[in-house]
Order: sequence, then C-alpha cells, then structure tokens
Amino acid sequence: MTLLLVGAGSQAYREYLLRSVAKEYEVHLLAERAPLWEGPFLSGHTVLDTTDVQAMADAVRDIPYEAVLTWDDTRVVHTAELARLLGLPGGEPEAMLRCRDKRATREALREAGVPQARSELVTSLPQARTAAALVGYPLVLKPRALNASTGVSKVEEPAQLARLFRLARGATAPGAVEVAAGDVLVEEYLDGPEISVDAAWYEGRMHPAFVARKECGFPPYFEETGHLVDADDPLLTDPAVLDVVAAAHAAVGFTTGWTHTELRLTAAGPKVVEINARIGGDRIPDIGRLALGIDAALVAARVACGREPDTTPDRRRVAAVRFHYPERDCIAREVVIDTAALPDPVDTAQAIALPGQELRLPPNGHVSSRYALVTTVGATQEECRSALDKASAAVRLEVLREL
Repeated sequence: MTLLLVGAGSQAYREYLLRSVAKEYEVHLLAERAPLWEGPFLSGHTVLDTTDVQAMADAVRDIPYEAVLTWDDTRVVHTAELARLLGLPGGEPEAMLRCRDKRATREALREAGVPQARSELVTSLPQARTAAALVGYPLVLKPRALNASTGVSKVEEPAQLARLFRLARGATAPGAVEVAAGDVLVEEYLDGPEISVDAAWYEGRMHPAFVARKECGFPPYFEETGHLVDADDPLLTDPAVLDVVAAAHAAVGFTTGWTHTELRLTAAGPKVVEINARIGGDRIPDIGRLALGIDAALVAARVACGREPDTTPDRRRVAAVRFHYPERDCIAREVVIDTAALPDPVDTAQAIALPGQELRLPPNGHVSSRYALVTTVGATQEECRSALDKASAAVRLEVLREL
C-alpha cells in the first residue's frame, strides 16, 4: 500500500525522514515541484498546488493509498482536510488550524486554564504600545502564524518596540496561507530554559517520544542554534511537563498524529510557548533517534495508517545537533568539511549552504543563514558538547564576499 506524502521539505532537514518511511512504504509525493533529491525514495509523484485539497484528492484517485502524512508546518491543515476527504485516519483539521494559528492556540489554552504566556493580538503600532503596557516589559513580539522563530524578538524597553514591531509585522514565510499576514502577538516574556516535547497521539492518548533542550542565540532574536536530547532526561517522565502538554492538546482538540510542543520551564512551572502539529524540525527527530532509537517518521506513518504507536526506546544515549553560522552576512563560496579531523562522537557533519548562496544573520535571515550542521552521539551530555566544540575546527566556510 502507498503512503501519500504532502511536501517533502528541505533535503538538509527532512531527507532522513523520507529515507526511513521509504524503507517500509511505497511513497507517492504530492508537491509544488518535480522531485530532485527525493526521487530515489519515491514510487511516484504528482506536481500540483498542495493548498488545493480537492485537486490532491482527484490526483490520487487511482493510487492504492493507505494513509496521508506531512511534516510541512504550512500543510498540516490541508493534509488533515485531505485525509478527511479520502476517509483516511488523521487529525481534525480544526485542531490543526488551532495549532497553526497562534492566537487560536492562546485562546483555547486560556479558556482551559493551561499555563502559558499572557498574549494580546495587535495589528498596529499604537495597539502594540497599549498591549505592551498591559503585558509589561520585557515582552515578546511574534507573527501570528509563522514558524522557525521568524520575526520573533524580545523587547526589553519601550524604545525598541517600534523597530521590532515592524520586523514582526513584515515577516513572511513561503507557503503560509491559512492565516492572514500582518497580525502580531504581544506576549509576556517567559524566563527559564526552553524545551520541546515530541510525541505521538492516538485516540487522544499521548505517547511521549523525546524531550529536546534548546540552545538559542543572536539576541534579541530567538534563533535556535542547537538542541540536545538525553534519553535519561527526567523531563521525559516529569508529571508537571506531561500534564501541561496533555492539557494543551485537549484544549485545542488534538487527538491523532504527531506534535512538537515548545515550553518554557519558568519559576512557576512549565508554560506552553506553542504547539506544532507535525514532527519537530531542526534535526531534533534525528538526534531523538540517535539517543533513544525512536524513529519519528515511522511512528508518525503508523499513526497515519490508523495503528497505535510504539515509542518504547531501544537504547539510552545522549545526542545533540549544532548549527554553524557565518561571522557576518556574506555570500558562500564553499563549505569545507575535514572528515579526518572530526571526533569519534560525530554522527553527521553536513554542509547546508550552496555555492553562491546569500547567508544573512538575524534579523535579515534566520535558519537560512546556517552553512553547516553537526550531530553527535555519546554516553553523556559533556561528551556530546565537547565533540561539537572540537568538530567546529573541522567545518569551514569559504566566503566569496561579505554583504
């Protein structure tokens, strides 16, 4: 039987997912362009507008499909609508939209009493100033329905508000169509470490897979520069964390699929930052697999087929990923990796930037400014972090010119 995949995503961040799924399923890709790197993993493909749910349904009429899946944040609503139209298992489109729309998330969580940041929706700078007076400084500005921390910033004082509001209001992302651009959330700043919880959901029951601890850089922006997953992280079984995650999903009505939930561990307890109704990005599922042996892509595909997931780990390790950024805005000539100089705990060292690619640091660019990534796996957090430090000397960006 065939698994319908809506969008494959970028090679650097999603190829390992497609490779896993293709080992157990025939995969038919529905995408906006013809396959490039995806080709070896596919049994077929259709090029079409993936926001047109009826067109997707018509295109697969003669395919013996079993399930439909996406790990593209901008297509989770359309994929859920396609599953409903085809009579396949899947999450509710209304719940997916509540996750995509950060304002709808906040309203659902507020009504259910789930711990989260105070949040005010604004569309203009005068409204933002009024909301800031209510929320208090420091605060966070974020676009209503973007991902990868695009347009998100911390505002320390009123003098910074106008500039950073314009940044949030003007932020855009390819393929984001479900919520109109321009709306901005003015939110309480949640102090404390930031984590993410990846989990499978089946008939309303949570099956936690792994917890990642996030590293951020380039303040006042929230650029995610790395993540670490420890199989023995006590947060993975912490009732305070799991209860908040479960309550948040109940509030938005999410019952089936895979989610990546971001939280802050504040002095008052864990609070929800956002719920993403898809597999985590930034290679987090990859290091989750290295640390615990849980293959997020296969588990998510199993749920999409209407079968109960299994997130039982088969190993207990530590794994981490770190992203490499240029010192300043530039055009890349080449990324050179000295594989002989990489320490043993390195699992992957991969170039991301292509020759001639512009690399612009926040706020002018976000994840697109990375030129390489390195993942490590070992027995301890210290071993992984030390290997990441040593690997930095083996990964070099050659610059064509500075911008």
